Amino acid sequence: MRKTVKAGLLMAVLSLPIAAWALNPETQAAKDEGMRLYNIGHSTAAMPYLRQAAEAGDVEAMYYMGEAERRQQMMGLTRAAMEWYLKAAAEGDAYSMLQLFRGGACTAGDRCPEGFEDWHHAALAITQPQAEAGDPDAMLAMYHIQRMFEASRRAGEWLERAAEAGQPEAQTLLGRQILSGRGWYLTNGRRLGAAEEWFRRAAEQGYVPAMSQVANVLRRQSKFNESWEWMKEASLNGNYDSRLGVGWCYLDPQRDDRCQNEQEKIQGWAILHALSIEMDDTSARSVMEWNEDQLSAEERREAEELAGAEWIGREPPLSRFPSRFGY
Repeated sequence: MRKTVKAGLLMAVLSLPIAAWALNPETQAAKDEGMRLYNIGHSTAAMPYLRQAAEAGDVEAMYYMGEAERRQQMMGLTRAAMEWYLKAAAEGDAYSMLQLFRGGACTAGDRCPEGFEDWHHAALAITQPQAEAGDPDAMLAMYHIQRMFEASRRAGEWLERAAEAGQPEAQTLLGRQILSGRGWYLTNGRRLGAAEEWFRRAAEQGYVPAMSQVANVLRRQSKFNESWEWMKEASLNGNYDSRLGVGWCYLDPQRDDRCQNEQEKIQGWAILHALSIEMDDTSARSVMEWNEDQLSAEERREAEELAGAEWIGREPPLSRFPSRFGY
């Protein structure tokens, strides 16, 4: 016998837009710490903090509790993950509905939305009116929803609409798809230029993942100086990959053409040491081991003091910027 998720979902459908929960300062701080840990890949450590916000009614925290639980079982839909997604779905969260659909909550777990065939249908019913009304975030969600319906053409149309409407994640995703072969371009240079345009639109809004993409696509066009500037900007805004690259370049600027700088080995060691401490990062430690003979013991101590003063705990916090809805 099918178990339906009843009033909560219907209320969400009838009361759009969904009201945001206001957290008290202590709970908001816990959520912020949980998201910081989640974003650097420490999902288990993030859970006690996210749980505080989720139990206080924060829908985003409910979704990420589901994501954290799912990561405990190699991305499978565990019972614990399903319960958090169900809570968020009852508040109208479309991405939770998509995770419930993808995990088979209705077909295998017998937890179905009342009035809908399955969870992606519920997500469509909630999201499409918002998207049609011009909400760029809803347009991006429609891209993911249509992918669940295996409607690739409609999905692509919604992604383009979201990008044109200024949604930076959509702009970045569209740029990446162009690099991967989307669309027809006579030359590779034109393809790179088209992707660069979308990345720039997002980066100029402050969207950090796009900053690193701009740096990468500029380097592929041999625009090395500008690429270096964008890599530094992404690093300063918390992008882990860019921070690692900048630190490595300061330590060893001869390593490749992305490094358009003079050697500043103390600064480079400081950045890498901060990564190794703050993220328990093996990549940073490896780079330090490969280059440790470049610094004396005294210089390493100076660099580690600099790391503590300028890089460890720097704001905005470090992040790997995982996609909200991954595959």
